Amino acid sequence: MRADRLVSLVLLLRQRGRMTAPALARELEVSTRTVLRDVEALSAAGVPVYAERGRHGGFALLPGFRTELTGLNHEEALALLTAGSGRGEQVFGLGSALASAMRKVVDALPEDHRSTANDAARRFLVEPETDLLSRRTVTDEVSRPAMSEIRRAVLAGHKLRLHYTATDQPPRWRTVDPIGLVTVRDRGYLLAMRAGADRTYRLSRVLAAEELPEPAERPSRVDLDAAWRERCTRFLSTDHLPVLVRVRPERREDLLATAVAVRAAEPDTDGWLRLEATFQDLWHAEWALWQLGTDAEALTPEPLRAALRDRAAAMATRYGAPS
Repeated sequence: MRADRLVSLVLLLRQRGRMTAPALARELEVSTRTVLRDVEALSAAGVPVYAERGRHGGFALLPGFRTELTGLNHEEALALLTAGSGRGEQVFGLGSALASAMRKVVDALPEDHRSTANDAARRFLVEPETDLLSRRTVTDEVSRPAMSEIRRAVLAGHKLRLHYTATDQPPRWRTVDPIGLVTVRDRGYLLAMRAGADRTYRLSRVLAAEELPEPAERPSRVDLDAAWRERCTRFLSTDHLPVLVRVRPERREDLLATAVAVRAAEPDTDGWLRLEATFQDLWHAEWALWQLGTDAEALTPEPLRAALRDRAAAMATRYGAPS
């Protein structure tokens, strides 16, 4: 909305000082022409924004001007700024809204706390792109227009039409009653009901979405955490292969990246971890654990141990003799 954009523009100028129209346009995700119109609107409304000409020119506010946003102390602002450095907002398409909220958080602080909070937040890094031990899994890409429609339908309690690609099926439209949104390890899911039955949809498989005016047929209150646990249990009870496996702690994330799911994890006596993992089938489990080499050991089922043993023996025979 334009009102939110005007507030964001003022906050950007307050916190960063002089900025050019193209720089403002990039931050606000609009055109340069829109920025110029917004600056004119602010000036007409009495906000002391002025233009400086020349090579190092741009727009700026008169010194001393500030908006009145109060109610946050230093620790609260630091917590929000740090949380905002995570990646969950990308899954639900809230990145630009989060950036706008963070600008308001910074502006809400007293002058003497503002710079220290910004500096403190830069001392914490949440969910970086790269890991010391392995490459991060790729975050699901979700269509922004589709995500906006899904969010609106979830919050308004309206029915939702999804153009969805299920596994090994062509895309088709379906109408659902949305319940809530869940993000797990940078993957987003829509919990919904369809014809009275529970359904879970991977957001990255939604090609398009349309919020409908009809009210959704769903409970007035929901415990998303309990609903997600119940669906995970139901999913894991289907025709997948359960595997009890030991793994070095530093390779845990590698195992999580290949398993369908992990239901339980506890430390073993020698510092390793003991996990109850689920794989699609025997071949999938054999492939995944082979990638971990001697950093993992399948304890059950016995056919998986036999398959890994046979593969290891074949490799030993292959490389046992000189080439």
